[in-house]
Amino acid sequence: MQSITTSLDLRRFVSRHRQAGRTIGFVPTMGALHHGHMALVDRCRADNDVTIVSVFVNPTQFGPSEDFDAYPRDLECDLALCRAHGVDAVFHPSVGEMYPETLRTVVEVADLSTILIGEQRPGHFQGVATVVTKLLNLVEPDRAYFGEKDFQQLAVVRRVALDLSMRTSIVGVPTVREGDGLAASSRNVRLTFDERRAAPAVYEGMMAAERLFARGERDAVPLLNAVRSRLSRVPSIALLSCDLRDSATLGALERVLDRPAVLLVTARLGSVVLIDQIELHPDAIREGFAA
Repeated sequence: MQSITTSLDLRRFVSRHRQAGRTIGFVPTMGALHHGHMALVDRCRADNDVTIVSVFVNPTQFGPSEDFDAYPRDLECDLALCRAHGVDAVFHPSVGEMYPETLRTVVEVADLSTILIGEQRPGHFQGVATVVTKLLNLVEPDRAYFGEKDFQQLAVVRRVALDLSMRTSIVGVPTVREGDGLAASSRNVRLTFDERRAAPAVYEGMMAAERLFARGERDAVPLLNAVRSRLSRVPSIALLSCDLRDSATLGALERVLDRPAVLLVTARLGSVVLIDQIELHPDAIREGFAA
């Protein structure tokens, strides 16, 4: 496995494999890797000849009062985990390498960037869209892999790739969960013992909504109330947002009709913001939840 820190060396690595006719897959991350990231890596390796992972905590997607400095970092563990999973190269640039000069050009997806989490974190998705565009321009992969847990981010990235006519296919990978349902996240390590015990209530609330959906409920209000009811019993969790949206457009829904919907939940637990989602398909009842 190659450890790469400069854009020039990354381009040389990619060019060598591209000239050999190999397909290239890419997994962009902010490090602090865990088994959720490795699910992306494993899918990438299954689909492509060469797998590249980036590890870069991107400062432009953090607000002035957010946790850039506190974001967990452990490069040596990240490299070891990537090596164990057969990654071919890890690109871990410095901030100066990615942003050698004051950034004057940014990428922003109208509408998608300013709703939901974007409303709570102004500028966040502009930072995400810009750094992903830079990384995809550097790697020019055949496919890039993103977790469905960060559903809005996935929607933003898909739109960037579509609107800017990128050669890369954006692949969403289902959320990886702990045994109690908590979505795997780098930020979970910052939960205290008591907070970690409380955290699965987010998933339990979504499952309550899904059971209603499986029994035929299609109106947004009772589905969302099922989540709110579960979280209201956990005083340490502050529900920041709970929304039912169209899976493709993220437009608000009052009722699920003939298109897939996504239930999006954002909650604060101590100093950690938990983000989670489940998709609801009107023509399919998930196994195990049929009434």
